[in-house]
Amino acid sequence: MSINFRRSVFGISVVLALVILLGGFVPVHVRADGQDGAYRQMGVFEEVLHKIQNDYVVEPSIPNVTKGALHGLLESLDSDSSYLTPAEYAAYKAHQADGIAQIGLNVSKRMGYATVVSVMPNSPADKQQIEDGDLIESVDGQSTHELSLAMIRLLLEGKPGSTVAVAVVRPRKAEPDLLKFTRIVVTAPALGEQQYDSSSILYLKPVVLTKERVTEIEARLRAMPRNNNKKVLLDLRDVTVGDEAQGVRLANAFLKAGKIASLEGQKYPEQTFTADPAKFITAAPLAVLVNHGTSGAAEIVAAAILDSKRGDVVGDRTFGEGAVQKTIDLPDGAALLLSVAKYESPSGKKIQDDAVTPNVQISPSIDQFLAEEDGAAPVPGEAPKPMTDDQLNKALDLLKAKPA
Repeated sequence: MSINFRRSVFGISVVLALVILLGGFVPVHVRADGQDGAYRQMGVFEEVLHKIQNDYVVEPSIPNVTKGALHGLLESLDSDSSYLTPAEYAAYKAHQADGIAQIGLNVSKRMGYATVVSVMPNSPADKQQIEDGDLIESVDGQSTHELSLAMIRLLLEGKPGSTVAVAVVRPRKAEPDLLKFTRIVVTAPALGEQQYDSSSILYLKPVVLTKERVTEIEARLRAMPRNNNKKVLLDLRDVTVGDEAQGVRLANAFLKAGKIASLEGQKYPEQTFTADPAKFITAAPLAVLVNHGTSGAAEIVAAAILDSKRGDVVGDRTFGEGAVQKTIDLPDGAALLLSVAKYESPSGKKIQDDAVTPNVQISPSIDQFLAEEDGAAPVPGEAPKPMTDDQLNKALDLLKAKPA
């Protein structure tokens, strides 16, 4: 048995042992057998590596094989968990200390590749008409299938003015589009605000759920007339950026009592977030808009409103994101980014696993879908046809029907 092979087996054994001890890999019925279960799993990996080394069509690079196995091991848990090689971890730590410029893409990993969760309005990605659900095949020539989510996000970011090449797979196109972007410091648009139905419905679109943005929303809610004729439409579509704590805070503005969310993990101290009556702002009739780009903190708000029956949640099923991660340094300079707890809705559903399904499900209108997919130019001499927003219209109809 070669030295490289023995080192590879040892490396995988170390990671397996860590994951097993943290309770994230071996099923409960195996763990109940004690350490014998862990040793059996290590034995399987050793045997597989040995067969690959001896029987594969050519002599493989065992370090590359084990690197791929470790990436797969962590990604089999969830999209946020990652294995970082020593070189990747060094780059990851150095990048966190630098100023960050972006192209406006919020991504996660689905079906093995990076997937666009949402696009920041007016960003370089938005100007190239990248849409929610598009797949990112590669970043600067590196396949996202072979990269952890942490490294994909790192590659998309960089110094202001630097460039990045992204291969985007769009629906109904056989070949990916290779797009080149110049990174900029992306700023979120201002809070969107509008009045509907003779100013009886206050429409708010946060875009992000930062501390400052939630403070703005609270101010708008407190400024509403107190004559009980106001209703609220909260548009959380494509809201991906934000802190889960701010999601809890925003939900509390509409909930006077009851459970908002909880945070649970095998070894993580359980936390329950309950509405604080002192932070409650309004009991006005409420509707919340969501779509596949609704993620993280925004999902906490939507789930709390839905489960408490505080208002209608209208639109598409959300993305499914909400975990607390722990960085675990390994002896060789590598690291694990491991999900150690997940947020749950008041009814006990893990948001990352189950997402949020609206009680009123409305897909985007076919006119809007075709216009976005085809990018058809308007006919010369004809005014462009306005696109209908069926989700918005349905939410407005529901609110109009509610007594003030």
